[in-house]
Amino acid sequence: MFGTDLNGGDGSAVLGPLEPWQAEEFLAHVDRGREYIGQYVGLPDVNKDLPAARAFLQRYADKAAADAGRIFGIRLDGTLVGGVMFRLFDATAGTCELGCWLEPTAAGRGLVTQACRVLIDWAVDVRGIHRVEWIADAGNTASINVAKRLGMRKDGVLREAYLYRGARRDEEIWSVLAPEWRAHRADEAAR
Repeated sequence: MFGTDLNGGDGSAVLGPLEPWQAEEFLAHVDRGREYIGQYVGLPDVNKDLPAARAFLQRYADKAAADAGRIFGIRLDGTLVGGVMFRLFDATAGTCELGCWLEPTAAGRGLVTQACRVLIDWAVDVRGIHRVEWIADAGNTASINVAKRLGMRKDGVLREAYLYRGARRDEEIWSVLAPEWRAHRADEAAR
């Protein structure tokens, strides 16, 4: 399999595609982080067993084939510990939405931020995406901090916008536009 190094060349953290044939590994990963991941996102709720995990990854394979989304795993020392995705991808409209998740053992290492940089670079530079969105539960400080590190701006809050595990939750919408991304990337490179 191919991948992109996330740790500056040492190979300890790698971003690569997740595909249906990896469903067992994916499910084992979700099981390890089920409670932690499920605090804010429904990934564990829809991946309860092997057939469900295979179907979930197949949906993203189908999205990739239709150019409507993609999913990637983050591996740390060869073990799947999280992932990032283009939950929605619309090249015609020039918009996409990123999403992420991690096992608790991988949190706080900057892996999601670095993986998202790779995805945004590709979306903006290769595919011509103009607007990259990030939607986070208003209580998910870690996710909101990723948006901030990516140079995103808060567009607003959708109050009680979605029902999650029986409770109405607020969502924050963050975004970065292509010119803003290029400026943010240049500022980071200059540091």
